[in-house]
Amino acid sequence: MKFHKWNIPRTARGAAEKLTEAGYPWLVSEVLAQRGVASAEEAAAFLEHDRSLTHSPFLMKDMDRAVERINRAVADGEKIAVFGDYDVDGITATCIVVDYLHRRGADCLHYIPRRIEDGYGLGRDAIFSLHQQGVELLITVDCGITGVEEVDYARTLGMDVVITDHHECKEELPDACAVVDPHRSDCPYPFKHLAGCGVALKLVLALAGSDREEALFARYCTLAAIGTVADVMLMSGENRTIVSRGLESIDHSDFIGLHALLQEAGLADKAITSVQIGFVLAPRINAAGRMGAADMAADLLLCSDEHQAAALARQLCALNRERQAVEQDIFSQALEMIEALSPEERSALVLSSDEWHQGVVGIVASRLSEKYSCPSFMIHLNAGVGKGSCRSWGGFNLFAALESCSDLLLGFGGHELAAGFTIEEKNIPAFRTRMNQYAKAYRGGEAPVSSLDIDVVLTHPGRITLEEVEALDALEPYGAGNSRPVFCLRGATLERAQNVGQNRHLKLRLSKGSAQFDGIFFSAVSQTCGVAAGSRVDAAFYLQVNEFRGSRSVQLQMVDIRPSLSCSGREEEALRLVERCLAGETLHAKEAQRLLPPREQCVRIWRALQRAVPPEGLQTYYLPFVRQLAADTGGTESFARTALCLEVFRERGLVSLRRTEDEVRLTLTDRGKKVNLEQSQYLTLLRGILEMR
Repeated sequence: MKFHKWNIPRTARGAAEKLTEAGYPWLVSEVLAQRGVASAEEAAAFLEHDRSLTHSPFLMKDMDRAVERINRAVADGEKIAVFGDYDVDGITATCIVVDYLHRRGADCLHYIPRRIEDGYGLGRDAIFSLHQQGVELLITVDCGITGVEEVDYARTLGMDVVITDHHECKEELPDACAVVDPHRSDCPYPFKHLAGCGVALKLVLALAGSDREEALFARYCTLAAIGTVADVMLMSGENRTIVSRGLESIDHSDFIGLHALLQEAGLADKAITSVQIGFVLAPRINAAGRMGAADMAADLLLCSDEHQAAALARQLCALNRERQAVEQDIFSQALEMIEALSPEERSALVLSSDEWHQGVVGIVASRLSEKYSCPSFMIHLNAGVGKGSCRSWGGFNLFAALESCSDLLLGFGGHELAAGFTIEEKNIPAFRTRMNQYAKAYRGGEAPVSSLDIDVVLTHPGRITLEEVEALDALEPYGAGNSRPVFCLRGATLERAQNVGQNRHLKLRLSKGSAQFDGIFFSAVSQTCGVAAGSRVDAAFYLQVNEFRGSRSVQLQMVDIRPSLSCSGREEEALRLVERCLAGETLHAKEAQRLLPPREQCVRIWRALQRAVPPEGLQTYYLPFVRQLAADTGGTESFARTALCLEVFRERGLVSLRRTEDEVRLTLTDRGKKVNLEQSQYLTLLRGILEMR
């Protein structure tokens, strides 16, 4: 079980039925209803994709100044450098602007800093190097908004700077020719959630003029879509337009390097969704920046030679495999460190090491945030200084949190969901303490609990057809604010589970009623998944279409699986019988016989509890616990007797037992061997009923 808590919504049955009656597919209707869409009109508005961008780029503050300065540089033959970030957003933004300027005949080069050697954002050494190459105008994309000192330095060299960025702004802005960032407090641009590549796209559209806007949007929407998905931007408004157009256009994109990457990644001639971008394409592009070769990804996307593009795509995929191995090693080390943290240090995970690869710590932070449901801060140490990458969880605003600790930092930048910072090693303990206090206050003092949000509980599994699953594509593109829907089957039977992929993944089959489904659970194995073949389970999953040797079928891509927290009919009947006994209601002799446990079974249950419950107590799910206890001590037929035994132990003071919703808290007392169970009022009542037969 990956998540401690599943957040299962109330069923929006009425709204879903209205949408189905209006002609929308059943699964689509269920998802829309759970997301607050209550009418056919609202559904149409939600599913409709604008084909063109809504807002004029000139609504952005300083866009006119940026256009004027860049057009002048092109006209005068000045040398221009496009300075981009080393992540997918920055790389695609760089390629959009560079490709456009090259097509206008501009003297233009690009510069992407090396993550480890150069660090994030503008740097003096890079600026000086570009000046030495004769650069007169520097355009930043996806970075630069915090580069106040660096822009001042460029000006001393006689170099003009145009900033385009989408990250949060500090109070002081760089003194550049133009500062284009929708997050500027004085920027009236209506949509504040563009990625860096989205701002770069807007710059290109502004440079070209409104009469060429559609042609250029069609050319660059695919690159902008990849960067937008990779940067986990809010999937609404203009971002939804960019990504939907980009996905639609990817097959006939003019960028040869993109097609080479699709071929190498095994996606050629396949329908590309936001899921493939997020989990297949983006990691390969990102690997270049993480492993210190971001230029390779930019060179690939800008490449015009098919053979060179194929070679670069192979190198990029090899780098990604290397990144995966390094990432897994760091992740394992981080898990060991977390085990040693005190409870007060787990509201925000702050970890550091001088052995970690600086380019990979950010993606490990993402995995830790998901696993532990809290913000994570991973710090690479070198010569007494740490460079950190952090990832958010549950709406936690990283930029604001870092700002609250700015006196402990050498610098920081980013946005709510992902950010970077530098810190002296000696300040890390104070930073850890203060960040945990900040995160704990954000949570209202509650400890973090890993939780999974379920969209729809499927009560009619027989209706899950290939056509219904294919219809879910209408909900694309997925992203922040429009997540891929997670479905749930409760009380299913795990028919079989088999390790595959060199024992790294789990292939399984689930059934409920007459319906059966094959599933794949990545990064899970049968030994540790917490359930066994033949057991009753709850399953959380994405629905997808599996294609194999020309055959297409429904497949469950597992998100989590756990022992079922829903009663079978027999279990529900047994628990009602126990409740009647506890309430002193009249029972029939057959009911009393079903409930009354033999002394030997009571002894077995007690000894099992002594083995299972640690001195500090045990908090676990009630139904699976009773199920397993019954199976271990008397067979599944003794479920009712096991549940009653726990109540007898509580009544006689052997255990402290508190139930809350699905969970139970059990603690054993010191009075174990001094209690006479025969004096239990519940057992006395049951024996009395049987003696009266």
